[in-house]
Amino acid sequence: MDVIGGKWKALILWSLHNSGTLRFGRLRREVPGVSEKMLIQQLREMESDGIVHREVYREVPPRVEYSLTGMGQALNTALGSLGGWADEHMEQILAAKQRDTA
Repeated sequence: MDVIGGKWKALILWSLHNSGTLRFGRLRREVPGVSEKMLIQQLREMESDGIVHREVYREVPPRVEYSLTGMGQALNTALGSLGGWADEHMEQILAAKQRDTA
């Protein structure tokens, strides 16, 4: 769970899955609300965990692109099942939360 824990990692994973290889600026636009600092931190952690690949092109201006590794793609597939479970049980989950706050 450490690999995908937190508010942003699942959103980053989903964006890279849907859009493929993305430059930093585009990825930031695809994850609304994330700060530049937080996105950099999350991408570094995901790269360190082997989930994200960072490609640096030696150009002027420098270009950096991010994509999912094979392990990242497999993780996204595994999370798809979890998302399906959530969709199937969403009404029950929301009802339970409503009872707890009443």
